[in-house]
Amino acid sequence: VMKAINVNSTKQLRKAVACAPRGKRALWMLNIQVGTQSISPLMWAIETGSLDAANAIIQDLLTIRADRDRYYYGMDILFERHPDILKRLCVDAPALLKTFLDGLIWRCRTTENGQRRVNYYVQHLLIDMDGNFSKATEWIVDSKDPKLICHPVVSLVIDLVWSRVAFRNFLSGKTWFLFTIIIFVSSQSILSHINDDSHEASGGEERFLVFFLRCFIYICSLGQWLVKHVAACAKDIRNKDFVRIGRCPVPAYWAEWHGACSFILTILLTTMLGMEPILHCLPDTHGKLFTEVCDASESLLFPYSLVSTVATLLYFLLLSDLSVFSTRVSAYVLVCTRVLSELFLFLFGLCFFALTFACAISALQQNNRDFKHIDNSIVNLFKVTFGMYAGSNYDTLYDAPALLIAVFVYVATTVIFLLNLLIAQLNCSYQATYLDMLGYARLNRGKIVVNTMPGVSVQRWERFVASLHFDDRLEFGEGDVGVTGGIQMWEPASAHITTVDSIRRFGGSTSPAAQWPEEDVHGDDDVDRFDRMEKMMEKALKKLGRAGGTGSKVNSTLSSGAGHLS
Repeated sequence: VMKAINVNSTKQLRKAVACAPRGKRALWMLNIQVGTQSISPLMWAIETGSLDAANAIIQDLLTIRADRDRYYYGMDILFERHPDILKRLCVDAPALLKTFLDGLIWRCRTTENGQRRVNYYVQHLLIDMDGNFSKATEWIVDSKDPKLICHPVVSLVIDLVWSRVAFRNFLSGKTWFLFTIIIFVSSQSILSHINDDSHEASGGEERFLVFFLRCFIYICSLGQWLVKHVAACAKDIRNKDFVRIGRCPVPAYWAEWHGACSFILTILLTTMLGMEPILHCLPDTHGKLFTEVCDASESLLFPYSLVSTVATLLYFLLLSDLSVFSTRVSAYVLVCTRVLSELFLFLFGLCFFALTFACAISALQQNNRDFKHIDNSIVNLFKVTFGMYAGSNYDTLYDAPALLIAVFVYVATTVIFLLNLLIAQLNCSYQATYLDMLGYARLNRGKIVVNTMPGVSVQRWERFVASLHFDDRLEFGEGDVGVTGGIQMWEPASAHITTVDSIRRFGGSTSPAAQWPEEDVHGDDDVDRFDRMEKMMEKALKKLGRAGGTGSKVNSTLSSGAGHLS
């Protein structure tokens, strides 16, 4: 087996394992004892880059074979020997992932009422050796491969965990977050502006309600965020898990947009607590308890409202996680985020041209008030670009023909060129992203599943595992009971047309010590034929080289080669 791996030969590997007893065939490819050390031929093939041999090993292990007494399937032995096999494949040999995942599916050759029986052997992708949630989903999500996560096996695992375990926990957390947003908007955007003339509530009841709602935000929402971020920072510091933003190392969870946004929101809420006008007015209420208007808060009202505005935007931005409930909506949101880079490039170009023309127009001798100074010119040029410049103001440009020409050139540069270029870039970027947008949506759902599962109770997880009945043998047909560790489902017969039974069935002896009969593997005859032709060509070329170009010897050599070919 090791010799076949060293030469990366699929043919030699099959010949080597064909000598193994059927009861120990899988161990020959997973565990070889050399003195006191144990070597895995599969891991050796992956680490040394012998991917053809590794592919043949995975195919052999995940092929279901049967005699008259029992079925043989190497899935359990593979995961017992290498619980992290999926991680190793994601990191070192992603080309083998499709072979590996396809080996966990069995489809029936026959159909019943237009439906086909399908067995997904996903026990070890859901449950680890300790009975907990497997890290397989986390490894797949970390690979960030939108095509891998759309594989039927991976999709089944994520959808199963999401719909029956993680959904309820995620929904309860988001329900609380949605309630918090309603309280925050009520206290900052609704109740505090009932009486806009005095910037306070019209009565004592309204002022008390505003104060109560803001106390709820500062205690429940801010307190919850503080506890979460302190724990996350402590965990990353303890594990020495950092990322660099420029030259500054920061906790690794800041690398995710959700962690960074929630941290900024925590800082803003803390700032709002320190600037809270109601607290600054408590010593001087003027007979109105919980008022926001007093001498001490006069200079804080606008900065407080500005911080409150940014905090409101971040609250709603964090609410975008709710798009995970629908794969279609989630895909649309992800496409929007992926084309934002093109929009930022457009805004950068627009700012550059606006600054350029503003400086040039300000240097021009003209008396138009809208373009007299650089700052006024920049504002009005932006208005021109976005169609906000009043039509009557264009008439005043005729008094300065040079200014009119400069504005026309600016319009041609930005409105005609830059905007149409933006449309073309968005179109190309959307087409490139659209092919994988479902995969990116599933990656987002998988990430949420991974983050939600630590909050699932042990009892609920055990009930979920028990409901899957992984200890029951799945049927391959009526009365044909197969192997354990899977989930049986039905799919439309036209979804994946299967004309050949993937189970290798053999007669004869049923002893585990007996070898499997020789298999006719499709493609081996072609490989052997090409090998023979290659060897004959090499011999012919050597004879031609020794002949030194003599015509008679060349003819005899060619006739000899033709005889061999016949």
